[in-house]
Amino acid sequence: MRRNEVNVITLGCSKNLVDSELLMRRFAAAGYSVRHDPKRITGEIVVINTCGFIGAAQEESINTILAFVRAKEEGRIGKLIVMGCLSERFRGDLKAEIPEIDALYGKFDWKNLVADLGPSFAPETDTARLLTTPKHYAYVKISEGCDRGCSYCAIPLITGRQKSRTIESLVDEVKTLVDEGCSEFQLIAQDLTSYGRDLGGKVLLAPLLERLSDLPGVRRLRLHYAYPTQFPREILPIMRERDNICKYLDIALQHATDNMLQKMRRNITQLETERLLDEIRKEVPGIALRTTLIVGHPGETEQDFRALCEFIERRQFERMGAFAYSHEVGTYAYKHYQDEIPEEVKMERLEQLMALQEPIAEAYSRSLVGTTQEVLIDRREEEFVVGRTQYDSPEVDPEVLIPVEQAHSLRVGHYYPLPIVGVDGFDLLAQAPLSR
Repeated sequence: MRRNEVNVITLGCSKNLVDSELLMRRFAAAGYSVRHDPKRITGEIVVINTCGFIGAAQEESINTILAFVRAKEEGRIGKLIVMGCLSERFRGDLKAEIPEIDALYGKFDWKNLVADLGPSFAPETDTARLLTTPKHYAYVKISEGCDRGCSYCAIPLITGRQKSRTIESLVDEVKTLVDEGCSEFQLIAQDLTSYGRDLGGKVLLAPLLERLSDLPGVRRLRLHYAYPTQFPREILPIMRERDNICKYLDIALQHATDNMLQKMRRNITQLETERLLDEIRKEVPGIALRTTLIVGHPGETEQDFRALCEFIERRQFERMGAFAYSHEVGTYAYKHYQDEIPEEVKMERLEQLMALQEPIAEAYSRSLVGTTQEVLIDRREEEFVVGRTQYDSPEVDPEVLIPVEQAHSLRVGHYYPLPIVGVDGFDLLAQAPLSR
């Protein structure tokens, strides 16, 4: 192991990744060498930033912790620190059951971690980050926490009520990232569409988008984790009219039938959902919609599931993810419902839903063949140069592949208008311009 080297392991969502980047900057300011998710652990100190959202994520976090407990016992690391959502939610249990952990921090008090180790850090690094992503794109967390009361969701138990950052602090952060070479920004939050309500009683997402999209050097803004109830429709003309706001929206609907929306405490009806989707597509022509759905929630009947499948076929989402319901301690569902749907039924429904989405996503990819798309180049691989259109968010969406022998002039972090000439599964195949 290398003294004064820290290896940071991030599990879970992009919001966790932002916390890891903030922590890494603090370590670097304190004189440590820092590596993120290395293939081989070499650091004296390992920090695991955990996820505690659902059972599968909790299991992954526990297994990762136990793997590093073994590494510590074998003398391959010196100190094991755990932070994030799992330790925020189950700190007492972790301390009692895995005493080999040297220190536990939650979702918010991790800011004390570096100081607790000894050396201090420069105060000006309080919002500065070491990007773990390629330097041309970043995630920007505009708020933390959630005021919604969805039946299945443990996030408010972990993060507490919504706490929005000020518009000025976000403008300053994006300016700094632009100066460091970043041009594409994924705006993220537990509930993006309530941003600012806790600051002054009204949603401030529209003025935030206007301020950020006015900044020189911002080529793309992409919106993640919108909520359909009380959706701020005033953002739609801004999305339509501003070229540097991607025609893309990640809006988690979770289900479609009135029965399930009521049981999930979503405070919206199927008719209201359908009308909102129609309005979004009308106001922002060509928009790519990503949604997330849950199957197997208590009370979901075969009729509900069939109606959900019909909804997917009818609405034709360009991007879709889904997961099986997890009965989480402390949630409304845990307190008021029985987890009566067998796991095998949940998994069958999940597989059916994703199989239904496959041809829809493939058809959308084929619909782009023959068009020219602006492609941001992310990386070079052995056979392809890989990029993304405005309709593709990092990590979760398809990519654009350009044969490496055609792509000598394409530079990582730059944008190019490229003709789409074919598909490879969900990915697009593009043709590079001839080098001069």
